[in-house]
Amino acid sequence: MKAPLTLAFRRLSRQIAFFPSTLPPQRITGGSNNSSHFFSTSIPTSSTPTLKIMTKETTPPLPTESTATTTTATSNHEPPSAPSSPLAKRTKSNTTDEQSQQQQPQSQQTSTMGSTANPLPTLLVQKLTPSGRAPTRGSAFAAGYDLYSAKDTVIPSKGKALVDTGIAIAVPEGTYGRIAPRSGLASKHFIDTGAGVIDADYRGEVKVLLFNFSDVDFEIKEGDRVAQLVLERIYTPEVTVVEKLEESVRGAGGFGSTGTN
Repeated sequence: MKAPLTLAFRRLSRQIAFFPSTLPPQRITGGSNNSSHFFSTSIPTSSTPTLKIMTKETTPPLPTESTATTTTATSNHEPPSAPSSPLAKRTKSNTTDEQSQQQQPQSQQTSTMGSTANPLPTLLVQKLTPSGRAPTRGSAFAAGYDLYSAKDTVIPSKGKALVDTGIAIAVPEGTYGRIAPRSGLASKHFIDTGAGVIDADYRGEVKVLLFNFSDVDFEIKEGDRVAQLVLERIYTPEVTVVEKLEESVRGAGGFGSTGTN
């Protein structure tokens, strides 16, 4: 009876090597006494390696939670929020090109309104005679306006004469007109001017007082330039009488007190 059992055990051992480890225990019956033996078909993992085979239809593993989070953060980049930070978040400017174009005309309108509110000063000139000529400047950066003679005039030697200009003027508010000599007449013919202040409220004819320091008479023709008009700003404060003035370094030193040369 032992020989058939041993042979059956060997056959069963060969079959177990090719079957999965999940097969239920096999029952072997042999002998007349119907004795049965149970053999476990499980094979230790350490002795038999398990191979995993993936077919083409197998679905790839789903991405983990960390991978999905990284992909989302890469596609939709947003700065990390800091609710506990004491600093205020910087907001993006929503100014579009149309708004900037609308703001530019507004600035231009503001500058235009400013120029209208503060117009440039104007020198008003009225011709009193047909021969009167409006003052002109010799260059773009000339400080004075040339004044013209309205008629022929002779200035005697070592004498003086009033030269008519044939015009009346109104200087801008806050200024006055000063009549200054022309350098050419002064250096070549010794002709100088005097009494050269024209107040802002004077509306009479402008006349030029000329002095002749030469030894010969000097003739002026109609249309000659005899002097120049310079407009200067003035300051007219209120007059207050006091008992004593503040002391200064110079004090009451007058003519020649600071030196003669």
